[in-house]
Amino acid sequence: MLKVVKFGGSSLADAAQFAKVRQIVTSDPDRRVVVVSAPGKRFDGDHKITDLLYLCCAHLQYGVSCENVYGMIADRYRQIAAECGLSMEVQGEFDVLYRKMQQGISQDELVSRGEYFAARLMAEYLGYDFLDAADWLQFTFDGQIDREHSYEMLRRIAGERRVVIPGFYGVMPDGHIRVLTRGGSDVTGALAAAALSADVYENWTDVSGILMADPRIVEHPRPIERITYSELRELSYMGAQVLHEASVFPVRQADIPLNIRNTNEPQHPGTLIREYFEDELESEKNRFITGIAGRRNFSIVTMAKNGLSSSPGSLRRVLEVFERHNLNVEYTPSGIDSVSLVVQSGKAAGCLYSILGELQKEFSPDKLQVAENISIVAAVGRKMACRPGTSGKIFAALGENGISIRMISQGPEELNIIVGVDNADFEKTVRVLYDSFVK
Repeated sequence: MLKVVKFGGSSLADAAQFAKVRQIVTSDPDRRVVVVSAPGKRFDGDHKITDLLYLCCAHLQYGVSCENVYGMIADRYRQIAAECGLSMEVQGEFDVLYRKMQQGISQDELVSRGEYFAARLMAEYLGYDFLDAADWLQFTFDGQIDREHSYEMLRRIAGERRVVIPGFYGVMPDGHIRVLTRGGSDVTGALAAAALSADVYENWTDVSGILMADPRIVEHPRPIERITYSELRELSYMGAQVLHEASVFPVRQADIPLNIRNTNEPQHPGTLIREYFEDELESEKNRFITGIAGRRNFSIVTMAKNGLSSSPGSLRRVLEVFERHNLNVEYTPSGIDSVSLVVQSGKAAGCLYSILGELQKEFSPDKLQVAENISIVAAVGRKMACRPGTSGKIFAALGENGISIRMISQGPEELNIIVGVDNADFEKTVRVLYDSFVK
């Protein structure tokens, strides 16, 4: 069995966290491929190494000395090396990098050094081989990841070795370093897992899996034990703080289970994510909701016209009006002769009146109105389709608690039930759904 494991910045913040990582990795011989981020914050008010490196880039760009900031970065690595008893000559490595900065270095290469040095230290600490991401993660000239070439390179270079890989960056065809977007180490880990056909991809962070609701709204929400990739996508789209889609796609495509774990609570099983689950846990039998998420500040444009539903192409023509203004329509709940279009208020602010004018001119509707200050809340669950009366129970719970539903949307797969409520009722809606169907 092969487990590819990725550790985020909070898991590498200092020597104490390094020790936790080593204990986790060495406790399971199947954890042979380790991907690491740059050290994160140690405490409130502290700085992430990547943020400090970007600050150095800004100083260099404007001809301002970054010696003090650079010294903070080097000190962090020196402290980790010293407290972990490592032999790597950190100061010498940073002196070389500093001279290169004075001669000229790209922003991407400089900010990538956070992961690079973290991986160097972790490789020595674990007794694993260091495998530079630039040796296998290849970009094309247009900035896309060359998966076929990258996968082939990693399989050939890694072989059966135990390796530590820095996340967040790769290399362009001309040899220049290129970084991924922020959080790119998650992408690196997923790509490595897919390339090596891992049996499990473990993503270690500072939370014990994905929570069923936002802890800022619901006190101590339960972690989700198991969730499908489709459910994860729904929750992510609705604003839940989960992994970015780009960091999930490679392992989903390869049908590799993804396990989100907590470095500070390694005995907790976390959240397991798969394409589907054939069995059912005891804890899942009486619960049809997997998670609850939502977003504030939407507008609902509603247009009604007698005979609208019998006019071929009418919905397409309505959507084209929004498309001309580059405004994405999130949902389109409709009636027989009416259609509602849900858009993000912030993005619609500069063009909404123009859109209304065009709709009026093209359709001469019987009614055209806008509802503002709307929140969208989704109850997501793969078993909703198997439970008759699910929608009715949700609507009844909200009604009993004095929450007016302004919009309803549910897809044919019945993976989620989405309601629109007033912004003022957003948090109450999330709490009512959680208390009614999860507790």
